[in-house]
This record gives sequence, C-alpha cells and structure tokens, in this order.
Amino acid sequence: MTRLLSLAAGVQPDVAPADMVSVASAAGWPAVGIWFDGKTWSDATSREVRQRLDDTGVIPLDIEPIIPSEDGNDFAEQLIEAAAVIGARHILFTSRLKDQLRTTDRYQQVCEMARPHGMTVVCEFLPIFPLNTLSMATEIVRSSEAPNGGVLIDNLHLSRSGSSIEDVRNLPTELFPYLQICDAPVERPGDFGGLLDEALNGRLCPGEGSLPIAELLEAVPNVPLSFEVRSKFLRDIADPVERAKYLLRFAQQTCGHR
Repeated sequence: MTRLLSLAAGVQPDVAPADMVSVASAAGWPAVGIWFDGKTWSDATSREVRQRLDDTGVIPLDIEPIIPSEDGNDFAEQLIEAAAVIGARHILFTSRLKDQLRTTDRYQQVCEMARPHGMTVVCEFLPIFPLNTLSMATEIVRSSEAPNGGVLIDNLHLSRSGSSIEDVRNLPTELFPYLQICDAPVERPGDFGGLLDEALNGRLCPGEGSLPIAELLEAVPNVPLSFEVRSKFLRDIADPVERAKYLLRFAQQTCGHR
C-alpha cells in the first residue's frame, strides 16, 4: 500500500492556512496539515481554505491544535466548525491540564462534537506537556470510549518521552490512524529548554538523524504520514514552496516513493 504523505502545518509557521494548501500543491504534496489560530481564524478563512483544497485536490489530513489549559479557551468548538467546512480528516488534541481526568473529560467532549462530521480526534503526547507519555495518551483514549478516538505518535516525542518501538508493537495498530515523522540525534536533550528548542527548531529530515523510523513504520503499517519537521534550517529556506519540495524528497525516500 502506498502511504499518503502530508506536509505538517508546523513546517510552515509563516504561511497562512489557505496559502499552505497552495504551497503544498505547488511542491507536489498530496496532503497537508492546517494550523488553526482561534484568535485570527474567521468564517472567511474556512471558505478560502476549502476553495483552495477544492481547486488543487490536496487532502486536508489534519487540523490543529485543541489544547485545553488552566488559563484560556481552547477554541474547540470553533476549530471543529472550521474542520467540518474544510473537510479535515483528523483533529489534533493535546493538553496542558495537570489533571488527567479533566483532560479525559474534555477529550471525550471534543470527540462527541467531532463525531457527526466523521472526523477522528487524535490524542498527542509531548514530553514538554503534562500529557507526556504514550501510555497516558492511550489511557485517555480508552477511558473516553470514543469510537472516533485515536493516539497520535510523533516519533520525536516517542523517543524523548522514553517509550520504545516495542511499546508501540504491544498496542493494537488501529489505535494509530496516522503518524508524525521527523528525525533527530539519538542523544536526548538534558532539560526542558533543550526539549522545547529541539521540538520547535532542531528537528531533522528523515534519514539525517538516528531515530528508528523504519522500525516505527513497520510497527504501524499502511497509515498516512505527516512530516512534522519543525526546523530553523528549513525555515531559513525563504521560498515556502522550495522548503516544501526539499522536505518532500526526504519524505518520498522514507517510504520508497519515486
């Protein structure tokens, strides 16, 4: 099976949502991720993104993020409404809440809101958040009993949170509707600041580091791949289309595409 390859929203933080679709199309990506900013997104944004998707045929793999926290609105209702308009397949959810029960409750609510639209809500774990392990994300999804729930593995976060490919193999593959892929050195940063900087600026293209990418793809076969290479090096490529083309070559090599 040929995997669907998607350009993750985090690769292009300087590109507006609708333009992200055009950039992905011009660079040859079949799918794209969309970043939702609840403070700036409008109904007009939804319409424009949908029009670009219709015009180009690019698939909206996911839209992100919903992040409940102690100090603000997570914009879940607005994001789900936008996701329905653009036809996003997945919604990315994570949490800054320290209480796992509250996170589970909110995750369940989000799944219920997204379910009528046929969207899967993926629960992502990050070592820089309270929701920080594969086992925690799995427990939240299972406790919610949401039929449209799933766990999102970002292979950098998998490595930095102390989990292994064997941990992934011990879980049912249907728990993982797609994966986020990048590369990094084998050495884990020693503190929070280092983890944060690596996640936002220091990721490598697949094959440039030492993460066990092939092993993860073997453990979770036949699902789409979102290439989440947040990288200062990539952002220094001024033309977003050239940036996207550069990453696409690595993505295709990862999957044996030509």
